[in-house]
Amino acid sequence: MTIVCVRFQLTPADEAALPGLLALLEEFTPVVEALPPDGALADLRGAERYFGRGAVELAAVIRVRALALHGVDCAIGAGPGPMLARVALRDARPGVTCAAPEDPGALAEFLADRPVAVLPGVGAATARTLCDYGLDTLGRVAAAPLSTLQRLIGAKAARDLHEKAGGIDRGRVVPNAVSRSLATERPFTRDELSPQRHRRALLSAAGELGARLRALEKVCGTLTLTVRYADRTSTTRTRTLREPTAHSAALTRTAYALYEALGLQRARVRALVLRAESLAPAEQASYQLTFDPVDEKVRRVEEVTDRVRAKFGPHAVMPGAMVA
Repeated sequence: MTIVCVRFQLTPADEAALPGLLALLEEFTPVVEALPPDGALADLRGAERYFGRGAVELAAVIRVRALALHGVDCAIGAGPGPMLARVALRDARPGVTCAAPEDPGALAEFLADRPVAVLPGVGAATARTLCDYGLDTLGRVAAAPLSTLQRLIGAKAARDLHEKAGGIDRGRVVPNAVSRSLATERPFTRDELSPQRHRRALLSAAGELGARLRALEKVCGTLTLTVRYADRTSTTRTRTLREPTAHSAALTRTAYALYEALGLQRARVRALVLRAESLAPAEQASYQLTFDPVDEKVRRVEEVTDRVRAKFGPHAVMPGAMVA
């Protein structure tokens, strides 16, 4: 048992705590892969030898430190490989680590009754195709002839799926950048019909995302809007920005465009979630000069407001549209 998959119990507003939590994992091993917005994989092979403890015991220490130092609980799955650790995480809960067995016979039994959709990389379309032919569990997929799977989903995907369903995990933990996405949610106290209030919530969310990106010295290349409705359904739309940015005005324009493209009419909205994705270091981003004095003035004002908010709090300076 060498790999753990950790999901921290973070709210969207607390995602800025993820870098600190990843640093906590790096105290045990340098091989940590971030899984935004709230998770990570860690290869504890060296830590097991160094501390003389297994991954499950180390997972308990990680949980205690996350609670003590950051006030954040976590669920942890463990396994011989990254894929198996992620599958085990589905049965984990805060306080209890779920471990996939290493013995081949026990591992086959552990996987047999699980739906095919639990495997990382198996999307809704692939799962639907397999289920249409009765291959709805990993046990049935593992027992099916490889040639049958190849006819259904293609040669390469079939080989990969057949191996994973049989418990063969060839993946590895790849250390990466801290977090590749940031999100913020704007819930309404009651189901909201007013488009004006929806737009005010988007203005607030885009402003917060911009400020957080600038504080982290990051820019985002993609913006995603999720609208949650009163009947618990949701709609998600994503748009790639013309250029990576942390400029609040640009994020706000894109958020408005995503919202207007939905064409909502009298929709009872429960919450709006805005996510900045495809994050990259700001120093590596290109910026198209516009020679527009208004744009330059807005950016200078933005820099000043960031300093004021850092000193006096996030609500020290607000757009006029937010004051009502």
